[in-house]
Amino acid sequence: MSITPQFSVISGAQVRDTLAGREKAVVDLVAQAYRLHGEGRTVNPDSYFLRFPDRPSDRIIALPASVGGDVDVHGIKWIASFPGNVAAGVPRASAVLILNDTRTGYPFACLESSIISAARTAASAALAAARITEARGVRPRRIGFIGTGLIARYIHTYLDAVGLTGEDYAVYDLSPTYAGQFRDHLTGAGAATVEVRDSAADVLRDSDLVVFATVAGEPHVHDPALFGHNPVVLHVSLRDLAPEIILSSYNIVDDVDHCLKANTSPHLAEQATGNRDFLAGTVHDLLEGNLTVPADEPVVFSPFGLGVLDLAVARYVHDQLAGDGTLREVPDFFAEMKRYG
Repeated sequence: MSITPQFSVISGAQVRDTLAGREKAVVDLVAQAYRLHGEGRTVNPDSYFLRFPDRPSDRIIALPASVGGDVDVHGIKWIASFPGNVAAGVPRASAVLILNDTRTGYPFACLESSIISAARTAASAALAAARITEARGVRPRRIGFIGTGLIARYIHTYLDAVGLTGEDYAVYDLSPTYAGQFRDHLTGAGAATVEVRDSAADVLRDSDLVVFATVAGEPHVHDPALFGHNPVVLHVSLRDLAPEIILSSYNIVDDVDHCLKANTSPHLAEQATGNRDFLAGTVHDLLEGNLTVPADEPVVFSPFGLGVLDLAVARYVHDQLAGDGTLREVPDFFAEMKRYG
């Protein structure tokens, strides 16, 4: 990159078109970022939550991070979650992401980031699911989705990309309308059988791989017996499971310190026990072959969502667009480039 800073704006359409059909590459990018994180070659401070006293369900989160290695970028994601948007026909989440040059600190790109966030979340879930099922040696027959929004759609796409396609699907959402629309989406994507269930429990009872992608603020699933068939659980929304379920499962997280905060289900389990002994390890441990994943226990993957993943995917999008000459630079974005004019 030239020492003379240039600044580009990358639209959601460009992000979407760049990532479409490259799901396996994104999964590989996420795996690389997890390895760098496990090797101590990233900086991933705590996320900062901007909350509103008069609107407790709304929040905007800042995720600063830095990634070394071939990614070699600093940056921050600023992502808003306003669940009330859905009723107005607007997606719940919106986001932008800034990339900063590691030599000068200058920002060099601003990207629409809700798609990047969804893609890295889905890639993380698919990566963990693929490694867990490989370690267990059993492929899922029925895949269940609890929560059927945009994140669920992306996770289905990425599960399919890593070869985890169920023989049939069970879905549940608090909104029967959304559940029906997701059923139609899965059917259109080639699923032979998709059943809309009446409750989360109905999905859990007979699904081999379960995806939680809700906006739940506190646990709503309390019965460990629902997990008696030892499913793989992608607990993406983090607050669905009661501590007793976490404590009776084999638990993998993306980062211990990040996941055990903000009253996530693992954090509640830590508060209940006073220790972290219920954690088996991290995704990095899984990638390095350091975990013996059991077939006779439920396996729960709870990813807090690391900013380093967003940066890795955003850098990839930026570099792809730079390579094909379609970056949209903003002329004179940096106007004061001489110390004394």
